[in-house]
Amino acid sequence: MIFAQLPGTFAIVRLLPSEKLPPWASGDFVSITRTSDELSIVCLESAVPAESHADRGWQCLKLEGPIPLQMMGIASDFTALLAKARVSVFLISTFDTDYLLVKGDVFERAADALKAGGHSIR
Repeated sequence: MIFAQLPGTFAIVRLLPSEKLPPWASGDFVSITRTSDELSIVCLESAVPAESHADRGWQCLKLEGPIPLQMMGIASDFTALLAKARVSVFLISTFDTDYLLVKGDVFERAADALKAGGHSIR
């Protein structure tokens, strides 16, 4: 599999489930998930207000796709490699592909684990 690193550093933000979608939740890569428990937003860290309940410093890798929805085991393949390397991940799936976020301070370890597992990063 081929991964492409997205430019920038990302934040994962937790808001109350009743909150309106904030205007700063925009950009080339944004993931928004609302549940009965929370409103979760992933976007560029630079867009997130300082007072937000956010985990910052994430790097994002996009799995080159599209990946057919009926394919099995794609995410388990690369997340198993990262778990073995003791790298925590935040995974986002879309209709076409997967996005893998890892903390910046372990990005090189994650990249090395993926490459050792036969994947490439561009």
